[in-house]
Amino acid sequence: MKQKKLLIFMPSIEGGGVEKNLFIISKFLAHNINKVLLITASKKYKNKFDGKIDLILPNLNIWDKLGRKIKYLICLTLLLKKFIIEKNIIVLCFQANFYCIILCKIFNKKIIVRSNSSPSGWSKNSFKNFIFKKILNKTDQIIVNSLEFKKELKNRFGVDASCIYNPLNSKEIIIKSKVISPKIFKDKNSLKIINIGRYTEQKDQVTLLKGLKNLDNKINYEAVIIGKGPLKNKLIHYSKNNGLNNKIKFINFLSNPYPLIKQADIFILSSAYEGLPNVLLEALTLNKFIISTNCPTGPKEILLNGKGGLLFKVGDYNELTNKILYYLNNKKKCEAMLKNAHNQLHRFDYNSNLQKYLNLVNKLI
Repeated sequence: MKQKKLLIFMPSIEGGGVEKNLFIISKFLAHNINKVLLITASKKYKNKFDGKIDLILPNLNIWDKLGRKIKYLICLTLLLKKFIIEKNIIVLCFQANFYCIILCKIFNKKIIVRSNSSPSGWSKNSFKNFIFKKILNKTDQIIVNSLEFKKELKNRFGVDASCIYNPLNSKEIIIKSKVISPKIFKDKNSLKIINIGRYTEQKDQVTLLKGLKNLDNKINYEAVIIGKGPLKNKLIHYSKNNGLNNKIKFINFLSNPYPLIKQADIFILSSAYEGLPNVLLEALTLNKFIISTNCPTGPKEILLNGKGGLLFKVGDYNELTNKILYYLNNKKKCEAMLKNAHNQLHRFDYNSNLQKYLNLVNKLI
């Protein structure tokens, strides 16, 4: 019998934390498995993939400019064609999970699903949840990236998932942080705050802006928000209307934000939900204190239930303001908390977590 091929499915690549993990995991698997293929409609990222990976791309470049749903459709068509031609394939799906599961089951293909964000951000419709439960339980394996996420899937859908933490390449982050970069903070005496994330409802930077607005006439601070997304103009408009434009700077998405993180005093995450936010691991690697929402899932786990950083309720901008003031008034306590969190980064060890992916895939090949 021929050796099975691993096909990775990721229709839309948009430059976030999921994509970072995609590049890392696919490269590792390509160097340890006989044949790895990858389907995506995002041709502009093709040079990010290891040369050992056989990329399956649409012929036209136009797909890069279109939305996720269109990319899902074209990539599912490419997957269908591959199933017709190839017999010995198993699928590792990073995106469009439900559609991919259905197609795999129709063609009797084994599928591993990597679920990226907490079910708290999924539909609350009871009928849809019933369908989700039926479909998710058809997978051969589901991977999640936090223990809290694993519990959510079990409680809500009766799914037994495997938890594999995001592989953290600390050495690469530290090296990239040393790249010479312009100074983004003007006042050496200010509290320097940074946030990185897509401008979407999920990342909820409006709560961050409201929390910072509360600090007017209380402390000297500067804030930088890095990202891209549909809510950018709304956030800039809010900032100007509330007199924050002299305090807050918006910067477009960067492939290497680490020199800018290095310049900050604290990193603030305002998300409504996550999976396991890479950006918190990266900030800790660079020894930055973290204030984060206690959102499902990930931050609480990374910050040791509040012993490694400060947590506040999702959407509660007044509590966020108080946490920022707490940091300023309790620097020694916060330094000890940061040390605790930094010392526990070994849980996200690069090689051991990548090996877990390989072990799981090898069981199905």
